[in-house]
Amino acid sequence: MGIDNVDAEVVPRGLRAAAGWSWRLLAIGVAGYAVLRVLGEFRLLVVPLLISLLLVALVRPVTDALAGLRVGPVRIPRTLAAALTVLLTLTVLGGLITLIGQQVATGFPSLRVQAADGLQDIRHSLARGPLHVTGGQLDGVINAATDRLRANSGQVVSGALQVGATAIDVAAGTLLVLFSTFFLLAGGDRIWLWALGLVPARTRDRANGAGRLAWGTLTAFVRATVVVAAADGLGVALVAWLLGVPLPIPLGVLVFLGAFVPIVGSLVSGSVAVLIAFVANGPVLALAMLAGVLAVAQLEGHVLQPFLLGRAVRVHPLAVIVVITAGSLLAGVPGALFAVPVTAVANAVTGYLLRAHRGPDGAPEPAAAEPLPVEPLPVEPAVRPGGPCQDA
Repeated sequence: MGIDNVDAEVVPRGLRAAAGWSWRLLAIGVAGYAVLRVLGEFRLLVVPLLISLLLVALVRPVTDALAGLRVGPVRIPRTLAAALTVLLTLTVLGGLITLIGQQVATGFPSLRVQAADGLQDIRHSLARGPLHVTGGQLDGVINAATDRLRANSGQVVSGALQVGATAIDVAAGTLLVLFSTFFLLAGGDRIWLWALGLVPARTRDRANGAGRLAWGTLTAFVRATVVVAAADGLGVALVAWLLGVPLPIPLGVLVFLGAFVPIVGSLVSGSVAVLIAFVANGPVLALAMLAGVLAVAQLEGHVLQPFLLGRAVRVHPLAVIVVITAGSLLAGVPGALFAVPVTAVANAVTGYLLRAHRGPDGAPEPAAAEPLPVEPLPVEPAVRPGGPCQDA
């Protein structure tokens, strides 16, 4: 009697199935953990490359439009179009930073005065309230916090040094983002052809379809997210302006940046507007500002995201919360930023490959449920199996 027959007689079928699932899931978990550890070690390389992919997905139509223009008898080459796109992006970002700096420099003096008056009102409210907190008690709390800060001055200095090292990393990452964005805009198709050349010929069409679907999903996600984030920032800035909260434009820009983390980003960044409203304008306007932030968040979750993302990047809100939390636990802010696009792309590609696997001849079926069109693989001579393409 063979070992398999003995196992079948002694070990119940359900237990054998559970054991099979267990070691397979354990192997997948170990492999995934190893991949995450490797990516974490190379985060200074991985994060800028991912950011450049998001930028390329957003601004590639500009490069395509510029590459088709003619200046006299000469057509603008794609390399020059990519360089002009990068310069235009830097100009827009520089103008946005300049606007924020100007608004902060103009509104900070009045904010300081309003904050001082607001703190005095809070002190008087605490003294007249049921807690009967006196001015001496508040001064004692402030003095205790100051003494603790002085006692931990060494940690503050080390934290400042760490911030300096982080600034160097940010500068290096910014340069890598710029170079990566330029080369992906200028020759992304050739890079993709080279990557396809490394795939076995029998699965190359399927890999090409999955890759193009992934890129289409990422593009749809990034463009829809930019529109949603702009609407969130504009909405919070408008509410702050109507309520007389200081610095409405910087607050709107902050919410715009935070909204790139879906659902929770706009709420977290909008809490800064609520805090400023509380300090500068008192608790009543702070509650009104909170209601405005919540209204903008509801508009985002129930109108903008379903309408703009649609079926192209369908991810359940619960899944969004779970993957954002997991991403933030694993990789901090970058993990929260990239968790949703990675999940959306993986969801679309997995569905595509499953449909391809069920096809009669192993090829994807042109079903109506396909969220994005998939272009055919370019001409075969442009790719050498197992190596880079000829024109790369």
